[in-house]
Amino acid sequence: MIKKVPVRQILTDVSRQELHENLVHRQEQYERECQQLQFEKKKLENRENYPSTKVTEKFKKEIDTRKNKISALQYKMEQLDVLPNGSELTIDEVDVLITVEEGMDWNEITNEKAIVIKDGVVIQAR
Repeated sequence: MIKKVPVRQILTDVSRQELHENLVHRQEQYERECQQLQFEKKKLENRENYPSTKVTEKFKKEIDTRKNKISALQYKMEQLDVLPNGSELTIDEVDVLITVEEGMDWNEITNEKAIVIKDGVVIQAR
């Protein structure tokens, strides 16, 4: 049986810095994508057979989606600054293969499981 299991990270100074750098990198990527979409939109607007309304709406929707993601990342960065060391953050979700055999306790199999890491090292697989 395959089951999705959350990966939780215990917040330390090292992991806080890594998470912050990752969030900044993703924010910069979304900002570059917004700039590229703006450029492509202007390029299309300068063409003659330009169906303005539909294309403009599509570009606006794509740009707004990325701006919303940027806002969400900024919120996560603010929360990261507030959380104390030792807090557990869910950072990912992975598929885990679980062997199911006759006679096993179904409740035990289906209970919430998690992988806990601290500074890149698995400290608990529960």
